[in-house]
Amino acid sequence: MKKQSFILAIALVFCAIATQAQQIEILTTGTQTSIRGMSVVDDEIVWVSGSGGKIGKSTDGGKTWDWMTVPGFEKREFRDIEAFDANTAVVLAIAEPGQILKTTNGGRNWKVVFTDTAKGMFLDAMDFADPENGIAIGDPLPGSSFIYRVYTRNAGNNWFRNPEDEKHMSPVSEGEAMFASSGTNLVFLKSDGFIRNNRLLIATGGKSSNVLIQPAVQKISLPIVQGLESTGANSIAALSLQNFIVVGGNFANDKDTTLNCSLTKDGGKTFIRPSVPPHGYRSCVEYLSKEKLVTCGTSGVDVSEDGGNTWRLISEDGFHVCQKSKKGKAVFLAGGKGKIAKLSW
Repeated sequence: MKKQSFILAIALVFCAIATQAQQIEILTTGTQTSIRGMSVVDDEIVWVSGSGGKIGKSTDGGKTWDWMTVPGFEKREFRDIEAFDANTAVVLAIAEPGQILKTTNGGRNWKVVFTDTAKGMFLDAMDFADPENGIAIGDPLPGSSFIYRVYTRNAGNNWFRNPEDEKHMSPVSEGEAMFASSGTNLVFLKSDGFIRNNRLLIATGGKSSNVLIQPAVQKISLPIVQGLESTGANSIAALSLQNFIVVGGNFANDKDTTLNCSLTKDGGKTFIRPSVPPHGYRSCVEYLSKEKLVTCGTSGVDVSEDGGNTWRLISEDGFHVCQKSKKGKAVFLAGGKGKIAKLSW
């Protein structure tokens, strides 16, 4: 009996240590912006973007924040941001017109580097394979059944459309689009200098939810809840074209766990449903290591330590986006009302 009590006590201690090791520390809140975009350059430099034309930057690991409002964009939303250092960043604005802006002086000035005034224009996400090569994607324009795509080969200074795109990507179905909830429904894995050979993973949602894989030009149905405008995949994270995970759900019912996560280890030939899924709708997912992941949404934050097979709720605080440092180990989260947090892991 004493031995069993001792074992139980030890187990409780280890459980407490594990729980304590994964805490959400709120760094700042109260700024009037809903943050959707985040770019963590390293453990010290973090950029975020949100509604009201707001952009935030920290150069001390989130201890202090410098907030700026881009003139002329006070009524616009910056749904995604890609930063390269403390001075250089590219930000994506919705909706009409679709625009991309860039700063090279730490955010003091922003230059519009791309504009498309097409009716129905809505940019969703942006990703860079390296400091030079990037892509931005958007919902299909009226009359088109193809995902809108523009590319850069010079660090976001210029952007262009590729007329060959529609020959190398499957069309989307009626009612199928993408969510700009965290800017992470796109993974640009590698560029070899030729646009048609870029390795892309794009997760779609809505009435139909699929993953589009290029260059193999595959469109694979996802075992994610779908059928409504509020359902489907919201975010995709990848270790490779073969090994990736998607999260989503129904943002209109953010505590519903029905078909909100799926992963594959064979490029989508088969999918694995978690035995314990994330605890509600999730808008962003991120690999922290090969086996450890974090996912967040408006109803909380979950972590997995077995590659996404089982998830444990560590916070009921709502966030839109999470990201691990590109050059370090720090993990940050951001959401509504200017809320930014750090995950200790």
